[in-house]
This record gives sequence, C-alpha cells and structure tokens, in this order.
Amino acid sequence: MSVSWPSSTPLCFIHTLPSRAAAAVRQTLANVAGTQEPIYGPSAIRSVAEEANETPFTELTRHDLKWVAMESTCVETQSFYLVSDDGHIGLAQVIYSNVAGVRTTCQFNSKVFSKDASKPHLWCSNPLNNFEFNEEKTSCYADDCALELSEDGNEYTIKSMNDPRSIVNLKITRTAPGFKAGKSGTTKYGTDLENPWGTLRHAFWPRCAAEGTITTPDGAIDFKGQAMYSFALQGMKPHHAAGKWNFANFQGPNYSAIMMEFTTPPSYGSTLVNVGGIVKDGQIITAGPGHEAIHTDVKKDSENEWPEPSSVKFEWTGNSTDAKPVSAVLEGPLGGRTDRVDVMAEVPGFVKTLVAAAAGTKPYIYQYTPKMTLKLKIGDEQITEEGQLFMEATFITE
Repeated sequence: MSVSWPSSTPLCFIHTLPSRAAAAVRQTLANVAGTQEPIYGPSAIRSVAEEANETPFTELTRHDLKWVAMESTCVETQSFYLVSDDGHIGLAQVIYSNVAGVRTTCQFNSKVFSKDASKPHLWCSNPLNNFEFNEEKTSCYADDCALELSEDGNEYTIKSMNDPRSIVNLKITRTAPGFKAGKSGTTKYGTDLENPWGTLRHAFWPRCAAEGTITTPDGAIDFKGQAMYSFALQGMKPHHAAGKWNFANFQGPNYSAIMMEFTTPPSYGSTLVNVGGIVKDGQIITAGPGHEAIHTDVKKDSENEWPEPSSVKFEWTGNSTDAKPVSAVLEGPLGGRTDRVDVMAEVPGFVKTLVAAAAGTKPYIYQYTPKMTLKLKIGDEQITEEGQLFMEATFITE
C-alpha cells in the first residue's frame, strides 16, 4: 500500500471522544489529523521531476536504505509486495509514524489475498512493542519482529511472530538495481523550498526474488517467487501531501514495471507527480519521472461516491541507459476489484463524519490483481510479456 494510510494515522484519541464537547473534538482532530490547508498554489511544491531534468534517476546504495526516523510529523514505510510462483499475492510492511513529535507508533502489517472468492483476505496489523533501530538504522527490531538488511545491502529478511494468524519468515533478494527519481527521490513542500516544511520521498527495488513462508490458520503459504520493495517517507501529514494515488507493480518472467503517482490537494495546486521504471534482472531499462496512469473507465462507488476505476492504462516513456528511446504500456480491464479498504473502518461512525468534515478526508484504497500484458519497445526492439499486476487506486481528499 503505497500511501500507507491505514496504519499511519494513530487515532488513539477516539476512546476519549464521547466525554468531550464538539469544539474539543474538532481541536483534537486538527492537532492529530490536521484541517484543510490554505491554498498555497503550485509555487509551494517542488516536484522531484525538476531535479530529474538533469539526472533522471540514481541507483540506490546501502545508505539510501537507512530509516530517517524524523522527530517531527512523518510516516515512514518499508513495504514488500509478494507474488508467489503458485499465484499467491501478499504484502509485508513495517510502518514508523510520528505525530507532531509527541507520539511515535510502529506497526507490522501483513496481508495474504485469498485465491478463493468465498473466503476473506487475511489482513493482520499489529503494534510493535520495544521498537528500535540498529546503529546504522538499516534494520529494525521489536518484540517478536525483525526486519534486517544484509551487510552487502542486497537482501532483506523479514521475521514476525507478533500475530499467530500470520507468522512471517521471508527473504527478499534484489535481482535488479534499485533506484530513486532524480538525485534525492524527494518532492518538497513549502513557501521556502530551500527550507521545506514537508517532504515526500520514494525509493524502489522493482525486481526481487522472494523465498520463505507466511503461516496462516490454514497452513504455511510458500512465497517462493517474485517481490517488489518500496521505501517511502512522508515528512508531513499524509492527506496534506497527497489527495489521490495510483500504484502499479507488474512482475513478468523477464521484466518488471512499476509506477507510483500522486496528486496533491488543491492547497498545492493539485500538482501531479509520477515516477516509475522498467527493469530486468541485473539492469535498469529506464527510470525516472514523466509517466502516466489513466483510469480509462470508472464507475461511481455507491458507498462513498469515489470514481472507482474499472479499466486502466499505464504508460512509461523515457530513455534507456544507452540512450535508446523506451516506451511501454499496460492496458486493459481490471476485472472485479480484489479488495476495497475503508481506512476509517475501525473508527466510530460519528468520528468518521467529523474527520471528513474537519480534514476533508474519506480515504479508501481499491486493490486489483489482474493478469496483464506489458508491451515494451526499446529502440527498434519490441517485447510483449504477460505477467501479474498488483494495482492500487487510493482516494483521500478531493
């Protein structure tokens, strides 16, 4: 989940709400969730695409994989998207969040999508106790949970026993270079962009080999197969950084294609930022900004009126590392959605209404897992490859 909203907004105050007056409720919401911002306009954001004009992308080093652990409001996530050889799709994720430097929470999430439409997906989200980083901040540990980066910086191990419904024992090995857009991978927010008041940074391993298991009440699921890794830092309130997201993770036999796109709220000019890349084992084909995610067909969700996509088109445009023009497209119907996540589902209804009114938020994540065909052109070479797409369309604010 590229936006990480479901677990990154600690609403610990909700248990005290019934005893408070409406004014106090709204003040609490403003302090924790934040109210809508003034209209600063597009001059108050510097997209990572600007620095990518000179340097489209930078390959990741071990240093790029260090947790930042900001002391101000932030949400930091390391997410691993899994596609097993036998068709299972899953997620493992560690989230570190800080609210105004007052409260820090850490969470471990795992999800296994059910292959049986009659059975619910397995979603486990647990707070982490006694959370700490190693000295380098490349690994983190908590009671019954560890996420470790290898010394060579090419492999993560993920172990968690903090939920008996989902015992995680995975190894994720990078098989292609990782990248960040531009030099820093960072979009900056503020009226003084040399001293920004907010940032949003992404770094990726688009193509990895996965091995290990997630053990569920139905038994151990073998996740030998492919994986994609995303490291995200939102150095501000998530719904102030972006109002909408699109995320695509395509894994084929020979190629992987990823895309992350967000649109800021009107306070920052409804600015669109898109980064992505196409890789194969051992090589980045193209990477950087300037791609496009299009919902070619939508239908209104009767539950919340968001325009849920039913068909999509993802287009990549760039140059290869040897200066050949590169273009690629994934296009087609999504089929039935795999899941719809109501981010506020666990919050009492009257609180949800107040959050929507005070902060303009009604966050939903739509998830899809169709098979699709990547059509890739590198110079004069044309390649067609079928693979597995994992896609998210997230709506937070208008």
